[in-house]
Amino acid sequence: MIKAVVGANWGDEGKGKITDMLAKQADIIVRFQGGANAGHTIVNDYGKFALHTLPSGVFYNHTTSVIGNGVALNVPLLFKEIQGIVEKGVPAPKILVSDRAQMVMSYHILLDQYEEERLGGKSFGSTKSGIAPFYSDKFSKIGFQVSELFDEESLKEKVERVCETKNVLFEHLYHKPLLKSEEIFEELMSYKKMVEPYVCDVSLYLWNALKEGKEILLEGQLGSLKDPDHGIYPMVTSSSTLAGYGAVGAGVPPYEIKKIVTVCKAYSSAVGAGAFVSEIFGDEADELRRRGGDGGEYGATTGRPRRMGWFDVVASKYGCRMQGTTDVAFTVLDVLGYLKEIPVCVGYEINGEVTTDFPTTSLLEKAKPVIETLPGWNCDIRGIKKYEELPENCRKYIEFVEERIGFPITMISNGPGRDDIIYR
Repeated sequence: MIKAVVGANWGDEGKGKITDMLAKQADIIVRFQGGANAGHTIVNDYGKFALHTLPSGVFYNHTTSVIGNGVALNVPLLFKEIQGIVEKGVPAPKILVSDRAQMVMSYHILLDQYEEERLGGKSFGSTKSGIAPFYSDKFSKIGFQVSELFDEESLKEKVERVCETKNVLFEHLYHKPLLKSEEIFEELMSYKKMVEPYVCDVSLYLWNALKEGKEILLEGQLGSLKDPDHGIYPMVTSSSTLAGYGAVGAGVPPYEIKKIVTVCKAYSSAVGAGAFVSEIFGDEADELRRRGGDGGEYGATTGRPRRMGWFDVVASKYGCRMQGTTDVAFTVLDVLGYLKEIPVCVGYEINGEVTTDFPTTSLLEKAKPVIETLPGWNCDIRGIKKYEELPENCRKYIEFVEERIGFPITMISNGPGRDDIIYR
């Protein structure tokens, strides 16, 4: 059976913790999209970790961690990450890398930086990890697949061709030093050396695992609203963030994905540019940011302060629907314990009309939040293990959200640790 863990909103919902938790029962954990441009923060017995490429199940001895074909694979970063966790005492994880995954090249990262520089004030708020140029090349069919590393003659020819097209941009658009094909070929050979021991036909491996009745966990990156088709385009990422894409990005049958756990925060936060209707500012935002997450709301990859807002029913209902949610994991609920009253965005007012359906970007930018205020519970709920033991107003808040989004909240996270969870 396959379960997917995905995000309902702008990313940073707490998927790493939920994956780490569900990985206890899983045999295989697969990353199926995205690159090292976002991170998952995990707190467990070994310490606190920010993972960027490795799946969040690497902390268990019984699991195999898989980099699927849909991932933007930054080879040196993957290896730095493996070394980083092993140095902290984590047993060396079992890792497989799809022979069909494509690699992020050093020039993708340069192109990302140069383009953001060129756009200036009109930039996309990219993490400059090379993700958009990587996926552009993949779909322009000039990317490098891991399997191509093993045919050096063809590879040399292809490198020449790619450098020719890239150098037009480097010279005439960005006025930067040109790429040298021998250097790019050397870069690819160094990647080959690192990745060779782990390369495997991942979709066949997963197919056989399914036949043997193994438990597979798909781990998504970012959330519904960053999806290039269904998100706040163009302020989105460059790979599909939806569970449905898990079938493509891991190479598994779509009908095998039986459970879709969509992670949703008890308030909102976002990194990067784009419309964010329930956003709050000033002292109110500063206080929520400071108390939020584990050690504050700052990007796991960039360290950027996240933009803060109240829970957004419209965005979350849409985000859950697009994921095909079977279960909602509701996170960072403990953070709201300081509030006497908790505002919730229950609708969007657009051109004088109120809607609870999520609109396209041009309308989204005109939307004003319709706020309803619920009474707070005003105490610390960390350490509580049973739903019935939560304060009444806290349960009312959860039930209000559940009713408005229309999907069952079956897990509630009330702290950063692996065991800070309430099953409902």
